[in-house]
Amino acid sequence: MRRSEFTSSGRRAGLSELPPGMRKERAFLVGLDYRKRTRESRQAPTAQAQAARDTSASKHVVSEPQFSAEESLSELRDLAISAGADIVGEILQHRDRPDPATLIGKGKLEEISGAAASANADLLLFDHDLTASQQRNVEKVVHARVIDRTQLILDIFATHARTREGQLQVELAQLEYMLPRLTGRGVEMSQLGGGIGTRGPGETQLETDRRKIHRRIRHLQQQIENVRRIRAQQRQRRESVPVATVALVGYTNAGKSTLFNALTNATVLESSRMFATLDPTLRSVTLPSKRKILLSDTVGFIRNLPHTLVSSFRATLEEVQRAALVLHVSDASSPLSAEQDAQVDRVLKELEAGEKPKLLVKNKIDLLPPKQRDSLRDDAHTVHVSAAKGIGLTTLLDRIDQALSEDATSRVRLRIPQKEGKALAMLEARSRIYSREYRDGAAILEAELPQSVARKLQQFIVPDFNPVEIPGEPLSETIKRERR
Repeated sequence: MRRSEFTSSGRRAGLSELPPGMRKERAFLVGLDYRKRTRESRQAPTAQAQAARDTSASKHVVSEPQFSAEESLSELRDLAISAGADIVGEILQHRDRPDPATLIGKGKLEEISGAAASANADLLLFDHDLTASQQRNVEKVVHARVIDRTQLILDIFATHARTREGQLQVELAQLEYMLPRLTGRGVEMSQLGGGIGTRGPGETQLETDRRKIHRRIRHLQQQIENVRRIRAQQRQRRESVPVATVALVGYTNAGKSTLFNALTNATVLESSRMFATLDPTLRSVTLPSKRKILLSDTVGFIRNLPHTLVSSFRATLEEVQRAALVLHVSDASSPLSAEQDAQVDRVLKELEAGEKPKLLVKNKIDLLPPKQRDSLRDDAHTVHVSAAKGIGLTTLLDRIDQALSEDATSRVRLRIPQKEGKALAMLEARSRIYSREYRDGAAILEAELPQSVARKLQQFIVPDFNPVEIPGEPLSETIKRERR
């Protein structure tokens, strides 16, 4: 079977599906930088255009950070390595506009063909999406397999899908990507009829392939809809109790899984490879207020995330849509941090989760120079942590506690008879106790407890208690001062 054909499961063979002992495929990278120049841009700006530009500047309009062509090619290199390829060469072409036939032009294609042949490259990886005709035209010249950026990402997803749900979603995305790229072999592949009026060119092989893929897509969509329904039922059961869900989102390889493991003591795979986490995971976390939340680890985002993937993984990403709080994990050590954060915000808007309460978590601060690390300051919307070293995690949990309104907490004074062991045990397990004393056979406590616990202990709450907290001083010290 050719490497570009379907496997028996309906998914397309990719880079990572190599037999044991087979050498890694040698990849040659092709990057593109389009300088969009128009006749107006080459001329001097008119007075009206200059006035509009000045008005824009006066309003401090800041454009969204963009990846440069070199940075984009570097990211493609990381993707190729994650897919299991050896990089044997790369080239970056600057053009005014894409070539309709080959994307890069005939002359540059001949140059790339010679460079790839001299490096014994097995395939060319384009940092750009190719049409079916462009891919065929390039393959005819270079005599090697040609893969674009989207197909490479889909291949990595197929490799990392472990659960049945993840495999279904990846296969659906692959089939939707391949459907418009099918090509038939002509009339010789036609299926002939078997009677008068049915002879001659019948259904072509291309039409047969399309019909089979459409049938498979419908089947996958039904199965994923079943998954979506089951998830909705599970979510409905979770929402019947006051437990908030907090979703981790961020650019791929920002350290989400490492942070998830640090907060939950879980054993989710941690890897420097891109898209190491594909299947979502939910774990319980106890906050400083003793409230419990569910923390959700999700798939990483990336620049120009294929729309077919966003659509196919919508059942999984619904956890982000329904989350009470979104933790945007960002790689503080990356020079592209601003550009990556902008891409994550774009995907969140596409998921209709752009208006969700969000906390920016700057991760990997242990990789920063000491002077830069010492200058970092947390604010109302940003927390700096190192999930690998355990730095700043207590502050992060406190900030999550403050941001959540589900099962809100309140500070109260309680008088509980010592014989009420069940009530005392509940208070110990599910509240933050600031002070405690025993008097006349009862325990007098000042505590911060969730509403769900306060309702159960309502008979023991002392009315008209309103402690005034002194800034910078723990509440327990304030209470002792008041008592004296």
